[in-house]
Amino acid sequence: MVYKDLDKITKFYIELYGRSKTRKIITELQKSTEILEQENLDSSKIGAIDESFSHLKKEYRKLINHHCKITYREGKTKIYIVRVFDTRQHPNKNK
Repeated sequence: MVYKDLDKITKFYIELYGRSKTRKIITELQKSTEILEQENLDSSKIGAIDESFSHLKKEYRKLINHHCKITYREGKTKIYIVRVFDTRQHPNKNK
């Protein structure tokens, strides 16, 4: 799903900003997730709880970069990025 999300955002940004600026924004989005790759990460100290996913059993957290919300959850051995969402879209599309 994340690749599909990034593809949609990339196409939208190309129309809005052009290829060069889109490339920079997408690179920044990817870099903003690098913090989630740290060993012994306490994910409760990074990002805020994503209330859009509160109806699910697991706790989902979010990072915000540009107009994008990156939603992730902690697994037993790794962090899973489950959604990248442009916050200018209707919130119902984020579920």
